[in-house]
Order: sequence, then C-alpha cells, then structure tokens
Amino acid sequence: MDRKELIREYINFFKSKGHREIPNSSLIPLNDPTVLFTTAGMHPLVPYLLGQKHPLGKRLVNVQRCIRTQDIDEVGDTFHHTFFEMLGNWSLGDYFKEEAIKMTFEFHTKVLKIPTSKYAVSVFSGNKNSPKDEESEKIWLSLGIKKERIAFIDDNWWGPAGKTGPCGPDTEQFFWTGRGRAPEKFNPNDKRWVEIGNDVLMQYVKDDKGDYKSAEQKNIDFGGGTERTVASLNGLDDNYLADMWKPIIERIEELSEKKYGKKEEENRAMRIIADHLKASAFIISDGIKPSNTEQGYVLRRLIRRAVRYGRILGIENFTSEVAEPVFEIYGDYEDLAKNKDEILKTLEEEESNFNKTLTKGLQIFHNIAKHKKDFAGKDAFLLYQSYGFPFEMTLETLKEYKIKFDEKNLKRAFEENLKRHQELSRTAAEGKFKSGLADNSEKTTRLHTATHMLNEALREVLKDNSIAQKGSNITPERLRFDFNFPRKLTPEEISKIEKLVNKKIKESLDVKREEMPLSKALKSGAQAEFGAKYPEIVSVYTILDKNKRGFFSREICTGPHVENTKEIGKFKITKEESSSAGVRRIKAVVTES
Repeated sequence: MDRKELIREYINFFKSKGHREIPNSSLIPLNDPTVLFTTAGMHPLVPYLLGQKHPLGKRLVNVQRCIRTQDIDEVGDTFHHTFFEMLGNWSLGDYFKEEAIKMTFEFHTKVLKIPTSKYAVSVFSGNKNSPKDEESEKIWLSLGIKKERIAFIDDNWWGPAGKTGPCGPDTEQFFWTGRGRAPEKFNPNDKRWVEIGNDVLMQYVKDDKGDYKSAEQKNIDFGGGTERTVASLNGLDDNYLADMWKPIIERIEELSEKKYGKKEEENRAMRIIADHLKASAFIISDGIKPSNTEQGYVLRRLIRRAVRYGRILGIENFTSEVAEPVFEIYGDYEDLAKNKDEILKTLEEEESNFNKTLTKGLQIFHNIAKHKKDFAGKDAFLLYQSYGFPFEMTLETLKEYKIKFDEKNLKRAFEENLKRHQELSRTAAEGKFKSGLADNSEKTTRLHTATHMLNEALREVLKDNSIAQKGSNITPERLRFDFNFPRKLTPEEISKIEKLVNKKIKESLDVKREEMPLSKALKSGAQAEFGAKYPEIVSVYTILDKNKRGFFSREICTGPHVENTKEIGKFKITKEESSSAGVRRIKAVVTES
C-alpha cells in the first residue's frame, strides 16, 4: 500500500461512518499564537474542541500536513521527520470511547488487514488526577485483543496543551514490524512494535486551580502518521525506503554517486537532506521566506543544515534538484505545484548565500587552527553554530590540515556544548506553548477583532482593495499582522489607520457570526486568509456598520471575537516594518479606553 492509497482508504472509511472531510490546512496556524507551525491535525480544530460548533457537524476526518521542529537534530535516523502527514478523525461531543476504539480497530484490521497476531495497544495506567482507564481495556478485550497485548502506561495522557483546557487519557495502537512471530506479551519499549495510531479521549477539563473536571463536551482526536504506517505495512524498517521518500533519496544518489544503505554516515546525510528539503518546499509554499525570526528562521536552519550535509556527500548547488521529486510525490497538493518556481528559486538563493558563509567559516577555522595548540570542543561548536560546520566536517578538515587532536575528547566536549545549546533552544520552543493551544483570554479576543478592523482600515486608508492578510500572530500582549504592500507606510498613513480603527471602536458596532457556504461567503465580500483551505460551510464574522455595504469588516474566521467593538478599548500601532519582499508587518496593542 502506498501513500495515496492509504489516504484514500482512510478518508473513504471514515466518510462511510458519517464523518465529513475537512480541508488540509496551511502549515502556518491561523488562530494559534502559541506554535510556529501546525504540528497536528487538531490545530485547525481548537475552537471546536473547546465547544464552538463546527459548520460541518460533529464528525470530521482529514489528512493534515504538519511540521515538528523540536527534534530537528534527531532527524537522520530511520524514523524521525520534520515534515509528515497525519491522518485524523474527530468526534466533537458525539461518539466517545467505545465507538472510537471500535472504528480504529475496524480500519486497522479490516481495511489495512493488519492481523491481530501483529497488533497491540497501550492504555492509561492512572494517577492522582485520573483513574486507571479500565474502560478502554474492556473495549479492547471485547474486540479480541489478548490481555497480554494490552500495556498500561502512565504516559498515555494528552494535555492540556497549556495550563488549562481539554485533556484526557489516550490509547495507542502498535504494529509488529520485527522478523518472525510477534511475542505473546507486548513490550512497548521494544522498538519493533511501531505506533501507528493514537485515540485521544478528551474527557476532562483542567481549570486554573489545577483541578480536573469532567468535560461537558467530550471529544475524540485520532492521529496516525502516514509515513510510519506505510513503511510498517510494507515491511520496511526504514521509513526512507517508502514511496514518499524513495524518489528523493534516489535523486541524492544520482547527484552524489553514492549508494544509500552502504555507509551509515552517508545514509544519515541523505535522510537529513531529503527530510529538510521536503519540509522546506512545503514551508515556502505556504508563504514563508528564510529569515532570522520565527518560521523564517526554522526554514533557514533546515535549508542550511541540508547544505552542510551535502558537503559530506561531496555535492554542491543541489537543493533545487533534490526538491524536484517532491512535486511528483505530492502532486495532490495544488499549491505546491503552483508555487514550484518560487520554491526552487528560494532554495537556490538560500543555498548560494550559505555557501558564502561556509567560506567565511573555513577562514575562521584556519585562524583557530593556526593560533591554538589544541582544538577544543567549544571551537568545533563555534564552527557548527555560527558557520554551519557539521562536527564530521570539522574532523575531516582537521585531518586534511594534519592538525593533531584527540577525537574522543573533542567529540565529548562538542556534544556537551551542543547539548547546552539544544536545551536552551528547546526551552525557547516550549515557551511558545505557555498560553496553551489557543488563547481565548479576554485580551486576545479583543486583539483578534481589532486585527479584522486593522485589515479593513488598511484597504480604506491606502485605497487598495488588493490588500489581504498574509499572516498574523496574536498573543495576549499584542497583535502582529502581515499584508501585501510594495512600500513603507508614511507616519501620516499610520496615524490615519489608527484613527479609523479607534473611530469604529467608539461607534459600538455589533459583531455578528454566521455559518454559510464558502461560495456565498466570498460573494458577500468576506475576506479569506492567504493560503488557507476552507470547508464548503464556513464561519463568517461581520462587524456591522450603517454604510452602503451594511458592514465595516467581514471575514471568514473561527474566532474568538468580541460581541461589540466597544469592548476592544483603545487601539495603538507600535511598529510598521518589512516582513519580506512585497509584504509589510504591523504590530499593535489595545489598552483600556
């Protein structure tokens, strides 16, 4: 079974169970300031998991493209990926444990034809906040899963993403990929058991006092990795041999004249290049450019890490060529094909710029080596962090220049420096989650509505109806809004925009929410998010006004919003700057009026 067949079978199966298919959303979260990228299929659904009604109902299904960046340095083995596709199905206050588990089991055993002899599950073992999940165990036993194949684990718990919110136990499903017969007793620490799915059973809500209360709306959130499932079903112990990776690996083989599978150092380099350039292609397709901040920084890091490992394979000026198979593999992504020229151009430019940086790094290397008797771990880390030298490249250069060094001690010292850096990076990344998956606080809600008003004020003041949102990020402290415009705004224009927003706030305009077909929403003048994919029924927020149109602002959005503009307070623009070529960025705050 290949990628396309798995996705088709999955979507069709859950449609047959009354689920409605929702679009594959952008990698850039629309209403979530706490993460840089969409890391799971549930991200676009956060408002509905919190209780808002979804336009397509209570049963949903899709495949969602995702990026996870916390473990970039782990990529290079046979199963870690930065970019992946997640199969997902949801119940928003409809069915719960029994039906969810039975549907997952039916899909795995009847559709994917996984024999129960190669199937095992894990369930929550319980703690002081929630009891042992014996209910899920009973359901699995009723389906014919032996007691020995059910493991109770304390890690089988999801959420809340922040300090408060929905949470609950989960039950994971595993497939035996080892040679020969699977052991009678399931050992979740045996890596030959590969996780292919996870049903999150959101039955609690954690409040601000730290108490867990039974949720009024109990949800199901299933997630399954496409890459991992395809590899497992095809008996592959290396994900990079599956159909969504193999053509990219083969292109690297052609360019490097090296064979995948022979030397582990070269295998690792090929996996890193394949993963990072695939992820980069998708990120660029969703409107991100390499930069030194947020999503742009992650993109730059991915491309540059791929270039570094290209040198280990002896290839240069290769990124656009290696990315070519991505467009063939993922031909079902229209935006990817539409943005192909821009993607390849961006890769080439970033690779060219980085090659110049690497040249500077060689000069620094010469200076360090020339003036020091001992080449230290911190020197190797400086070359790695500031100039892109992989440790392996530093070793090769030291040998090339016949510089004496203790490889074991140098490696240990380098890894200590790297570990400290990774801990700092991970702490910073986790800091993005401190507000939770979606911050629906009063301040954030006010800023969200103010962002809609800013969007419309820009078009009116600048007299340009082509202006549209190219990205936004809202925290309780401020809003950040990106929009297409060819030049810097003047102080007079900024003042006029600010005054118009505040004028409309003072007019106490009502904010109305409606559900309607997408075609009707667009025809009515509703603005849409750049790069976003919408279902056939959408949620539209209108800021009513007594002008000819009958509204000041109308946008397709999932919220949250105030009920009247008078709740917002005073709007103040704090900064206007360039975001990327042809895109400007405004930062603003709201204060009590």
